[in-house]
Amino acid sequence: MAARVSVLGLGAMGGALAAAFVSAGHPTTVWNRTPGKAGELVGKGAEEAPSAAAAVAASPLVVVCLSTYDTVHEVLRPLGGGLVGRTLVNLTSGSPPAARETAAWAEERGAGYLDGVVMTTPPGVGTPDVLQLYGGPRAAFDAHRGTLAALGEPVHLGDDAALSSVYDMALLGLMWSTLTGWLHSAALIGADGPGGGVTATAFTEVALRWMRTVGTFMATYAPQIDAGSYPAEGFPLDLHLMTMNLLSHASELRGVSSALPELFTALTSRAVEEGHGGDSYARLVEFLRARHER
Repeated sequence: MAARVSVLGLGAMGGALAAAFVSAGHPTTVWNRTPGKAGELVGKGAEEAPSAAAAVAASPLVVVCLSTYDTVHEVLRPLGGGLVGRTLVNLTSGSPPAARETAAWAEERGAGYLDGVVMTTPPGVGTPDVLQLYGGPRAAFDAHRGTLAALGEPVHLGDDAALSSVYDMALLGLMWSTLTGWLHSAALIGADGPGGGVTATAFTEVALRWMRTVGTFMATYAPQIDAGSYPAEGFPLDLHLMTMNLLSHASELRGVSSALPELFTALTSRAVEEGHGGDSYARLVEFLRARHER
């Protein structure tokens, strides 16, 4: 039989989580602090609980998606012994310290605890390859992995509950950096001039293939960062810097903002000026760490 699950919080994301559990065939109990949001879910087969306590009592797995960690505590604190033996999966956005504090609070009350994030917007919840990232005890993750798979692909990061929050911010930063670079490229190649006027759609078909190579660079550079050693292997920072200058010039010629390539150039120039021109691009991580701030 499909495992029972309760969802506390029926905002845009919480409602999507509950709908995914219902669609996957899990008996799903829902509760929201503000009444009136459960109607559509009840119509699909969910059961609305009259209180948070009743929702928690209904299932061994309780998924919480509220506005803040403070709200999570406000809702769960009055439940006392009702949390004993249950597993809380907290998908509320918050800070790493708040995640650790909540994990300790749940443990003191006899509950298992996973702090997590679903790396998509509400319409993407339930898509099989959407990443879900969890920090907390491996045993709690393994016990409920099959149920959580209704939301996407569950990934256990480690026993520290703070890991999901840190990964969330790091991966969002990667997304914004990548999308901004893609937007700059689309503006550059779509502008007037020799070889210009290319549509974003046509460019992106090629760019997505190029991203596979970028992924190879990342996989090559990651062990260098871990080791603190940065062999160039044929593509040193000196060469990167020369090419970045060409990108800035091309942007100016086509009437596209050169702010992004100038950011790359400024960072790389610092490394070269300090004698690292023969190192790989991974050397720049040292100039992004706080101890290198001027």
